[in-house]
Amino acid sequence: MQSAEPPVIKSDRLLLRAPVFDDFQAYADFMSSPRSAGLGGPFTLQQAWGMFCHDVAQWPLFGHGALMIERNDNRVCVGQVGLNHGPLFPEHEIGWMLYEGYEGNGYAAEAAALLRDWAIETLNLPSLVSYIDPNNTASIAVAERLGGFPDSQAKRPEPRDLVYRHLPREMRASDG
Repeated sequence: MQSAEPPVIKSDRLLLRAPVFDDFQAYADFMSSPRSAGLGGPFTLQQAWGMFCHDVAQWPLFGHGALMIERNDNRVCVGQVGLNHGPLFPEHEIGWMLYEGYEGNGYAAEAAALLRDWAIETLNLPSLVSYIDPNNTASIAVAERLGGFPDSQAKRPEPRDLVYRHLPREMRASDG
């Protein structure tokens, strides 16, 4: 994949944008908390920094990566949504995380739907997957809200992960 600048993707409520250094403290706070368990955490500050830099570096390496989720009304960053691929991921994965206090507002599903549609259309992907820890019921609910469905035949980076498959708009049963 050739290098690409991160897009800015907007909805009425949200702005998806490239990560900047000022986003790191909230990211590190999330990654050091028990809430990051679904991602393999909690992580140290050094590990969180490496992961943050990885998220940024994916754009020039692969033409996709992480975007921060920002509310339009107050410019507060509420989490992150991103695409992963490369040597650690069998397929293009879409993932999301929300910072404490921002759950239950539909931000994860809205941001993931925006990025899913951008990725499938712009990168010409046949589908995306989400690798989800079976104990992460909130992420499972988001995947299902997006119209994702379990794909037990898909390869996965971690044997215990669930895989949810996300199809292009024209192939989804509903427009999740």
